[in-house]
Amino acid sequence: MKAQRFIQQHQTQLTLISAVLIAIGYIGKYVLDATVVYNGALILASIIAAVPIMMHAYQALKVKVISIELLVSIAVIGAFIIGEYNESAIVTFLFLFGSYLEQRTLTKTRESIKSLTEMAPATAIVVDGDGHEEEVDIDDVDEGDHVLVKTGASVPVDGKIIDGAGYLDEAVITGESKAVAKTNGDDVFSGSILSNGTVTVEATKVGEDTTFGKIIELVEDAQDAKSPAESFIDKFAQYYTPAVLVIALLVYIFTRDFPTAITVLVLGCPGALVIGAPVSNVAGIGNGAKRGILLKGGAVMDDFSKVDTFVFDKTGTLTLGNTAVSTVKTYAADADLALTLVARAEQLSDHPLGRAITAYVAKQQLAFEALNVADNETVKGQGLVADIDQHHVLVGNLKLMTANQVTLSAQQNQDLADVQATGSSVVMVAVDGQLSLILGVSDVIRPGIKAQLQALRDHGAKHLVMLTGDNHVTAQYVAEQIGIDEVHAELMPEDKVTYIKQFKDGGQHVAFVGDGINDSPAIATAQIGIAMGSGTDVAIETSDVVLMQSSFDALVHAYALSKKTVINTKENILIAIGVVVFLLIGLILGFIYMASGMFVHEFSILVVIFNAMRLIGYGKLKPTPQPQAAKLSTSGR
Repeated sequence: MKAQRFIQQHQTQLTLISAVLIAIGYIGKYVLDATVVYNGALILASIIAAVPIMMHAYQALKVKVISIELLVSIAVIGAFIIGEYNESAIVTFLFLFGSYLEQRTLTKTRESIKSLTEMAPATAIVVDGDGHEEEVDIDDVDEGDHVLVKTGASVPVDGKIIDGAGYLDEAVITGESKAVAKTNGDDVFSGSILSNGTVTVEATKVGEDTTFGKIIELVEDAQDAKSPAESFIDKFAQYYTPAVLVIALLVYIFTRDFPTAITVLVLGCPGALVIGAPVSNVAGIGNGAKRGILLKGGAVMDDFSKVDTFVFDKTGTLTLGNTAVSTVKTYAADADLALTLVARAEQLSDHPLGRAITAYVAKQQLAFEALNVADNETVKGQGLVADIDQHHVLVGNLKLMTANQVTLSAQQNQDLADVQATGSSVVMVAVDGQLSLILGVSDVIRPGIKAQLQALRDHGAKHLVMLTGDNHVTAQYVAEQIGIDEVHAELMPEDKVTYIKQFKDGGQHVAFVGDGINDSPAIATAQIGIAMGSGTDVAIETSDVVLMQSSFDALVHAYALSKKTVINTKENILIAIGVVVFLLIGLILGFIYMASGMFVHEFSILVVIFNAMRLIGYGKLKPTPQPQAAKLSTSGR
C-alpha cells in the first residue's frame, strides 16, 4: 500500500524521469553510437513508466473492470517480448504524459468551482453578552451566536444584522459584484465580503446549512452527476475494451503477426472517448458557477438543452414584485402641492398602496412630513378623508369621490378608464372638492424582459407561457407588454401543476421558472425547474437550476450554455471515434505504427480537452438594454 501511494503521489516525477531516460537512450544511439546505452535507457524508461500503468490496471481488474491501462500493459509486455524497447518506452511515456495533461486541464476547468470552497470562512469572531470578542473555528459557531464582521472580512454565517451597517459584495452568492448596502434587520449570507463598515450578525444558519454551504455541496454534486452521454460512454467502454482485446487476438491468430496485434491494442484505447463528455460537463458547470448559475449536473444540462416550452410565474419572476406608482394624471394647478398632501395623508395609513405613493413622492424630493394634520377619518371600502394644512383632502376610489360630490369631466372619466385597463390599482385624490390626481399603482415588470424573452426564442424556445394567481386583466396586460404566448390567471399552486402536466403530456419539454417557494410543486413537476432567487433552501433543493441573481440575463445564458455544452460533448465524441477509425485504417494500410499511433491517440485526448475548455469563457454576460419599465397592477384597494 505504501508503495502504491508513493507511485501515485510521484507519477508526474516518474513521467519526467521516463522522458529523460528516453532522451539519454537516443543520445546514446545517434550521438555516442552506444547500443547498450540506447537499449538500457529505454528498458529502464519502459519499466519506470509501466509501473503506475500496470498498478492502475491491476486495481481495475480487482473490481472486475477491463480498463484502458490493461490494454497498454499488455501492449508493453508484448513490445518487450519482441524486443521493441523504443516502442514500449514511447507508448508508456505518452500514456503517462497524456494522463498528466488531462489532469492539469481538468483541474483548470474546476478552478472556478474550487475557488468557492477556498472562499468559505474558516474562523469567526463571536461576541458574548458582555461584549467580549473571541475568534473561534467556524465549526464552533452556533445558531443564535452574535458574530462581529469587520471591513474586508468574509461573513462566516447566514444571519441578520443586529448592529452596524456597511456595503457587502455578494458575488459569491449572486454572481453580481456590485456592492449592496446593508443595515439593521437586513439578511446577510455566508461568504459575502464586507467592503466597508463593521456589523454584528446574529447567526441563523451555520456551517453546511448556510446558503454558501449548500451552493458548494450543490456544485460538487453536480460534477459527479452524469449526463446521458457520459452514461452511454461508460457502458460503451465496458464492452469496447474487451472487444479490442478480442480483435487483437484474432489479428494474431489469422496473421501470426505479433507486433501488429500489439499495435491494435495500443491504438484501440478509447482515451479521448472516455474523457470527452465529463470534461465538457465540468467546464459548462464551472462557467455557470462563475456567473451565479447553479446547474445540477450533466443530466440537467442535457435536459435543459431540450426545453422548448418556458412556463413563468408572474410576481417576482416576470415582475420585480415591488409595487410602485406607474401612472400620474394631474388636474390641479399646483401638482406638487397635491402630491405632498396625498403623501402626508397616506402616512396615516399602513396600506401597501399608501407606502408606494409616499415612496414615489419622496423620490420627487418633495417635503411633506411637516404638513399639519388637523383631522382624519378612514372610510371603509372607500379610502380616507383628512384636513391637512388648511386643505380638505380625499384619497380613495370613485365611490369616495361620488359620496363627497366630486364630479369628473369626460376627459377625467376617460383617463380613469385607461388606467384601469392596464390592470393598475387606482387611487383618486381630490383637494378642496376638486379632482386633483389619478394615480395608478402597480407591480414593476422587469426592465428589458421583452428583449430577454426574445433571446430565449432565438436560442430555441418555441412557446412562452404565464401561469399566475393574479387577475385576468393584469395578467393579459403583462403578456401583451412583454410578448408572452399563452396566459392562465387566477390559479392556485395545484392548478399550475395541472397545466404543466398537460404540456408534458402533449410532448412538450417544459421548464418552469418561479421563485422557488410557493412555486416549488410546479418546479418539481416540470422537466427542468428553475428558481429565480437568492438561494432559499427550497429553491436550492427543489429546482434543477438556481439563478442566484434573479436575472433573466442569467436565464438566457444558462439556456444557451446548456445547448453549447451538449454540442461540445457531441463534438468530442465525434472527434474521439474519428481518431480511432483513422488509426485502425492507418494500421491496416500500413502508414500508422505503434509510436506514431500513440502520439496521435494522446494528441486526440488533448484536442477534446482543449475543445471543452472553450466552454469556460463562453458567453460573456452582456446586460440587455434597459428600456423604461412597464408596470402592472396589484390587488385593488
